[in-house]
Amino acid sequence: MRIALIGYGNMGKEIAALAGEQGIEIAAIIDAEAAGATGREISKEALANADVCIEFSNPGSAVENIKGMAALHKNIVVGTTGWYSKLDEVKKAVEREGIGLVYASNFSLGVNAFFRIVERAAEVMDKLPEYDVSGLEIHHKGKKDSPSGTARAIEKILLERIARKKRAVEGKLDRKIEGDELHFASLRTGNVPGTHSVLFDSIADSIELTHTARNRQGFALGALQAAKWVKGKKGFYSIDDMMKELFE
Repeated sequence: MRIALIGYGNMGKEIAALAGEQGIEIAAIIDAEAAGATGREISKEALANADVCIEFSNPGSAVENIKGMAALHKNIVVGTTGWYSKLDEVKKAVEREGIGLVYASNFSLGVNAFFRIVERAAEVMDKLPEYDVSGLEIHHKGKKDSPSGTARAIEKILLERIARKKRAVEGKLDRKIEGDELHFASLRTGNVPGTHSVLFDSIADSIELTHTARNRQGFALGALQAAKWVKGKKGFYSIDDMMKELFE
């Protein structure tokens, strides 16, 4: 199997380093600026030998990158976050071109297991109004979006399963929080690959669930697994579609 990497930042380099161990060949590396890239822009010639493209660029260029790859009839794995306001637009492009695409806020298998743990915990805590709920995510100082896509996925899980929480509040809060609000804060510092916590707190005690990434390998391995999974498929998929085959 051969892949093209669209974006050659930290994640692109991690995927390239691990691909060989998974029996996957790097057919192309497309990046407008990075040293080591085999091409500067998406084109028919640049992607000619790729079975699947893995996109880890930035929120500002992700949608146009996806459209460019879709027009060349390449199946795609999208790990970039921060573009989900244009989800419908991307889905239409995927359907129009008859390709397969799988996207995720986080491709780590551990994070996706964590999502399911949070789902069950939220269902339990929905029945215990004595506990308030909040969240915190921490990432490296170079991350360009806030809150993380993973944090927003956790927010969605909590809001769907805890009836007393109606909306999320992100970032700085200069007032008393309302009882129906879920505060999910973000911190950017150093080289942290990614830490996500959910806190259930009462006057008597607290319960904290945390996923801590030690490095980017988990994200990269998950993206490579997604590339194998989406090869030959047609349709618009989220990571949940892939995970159902593993967890259910």
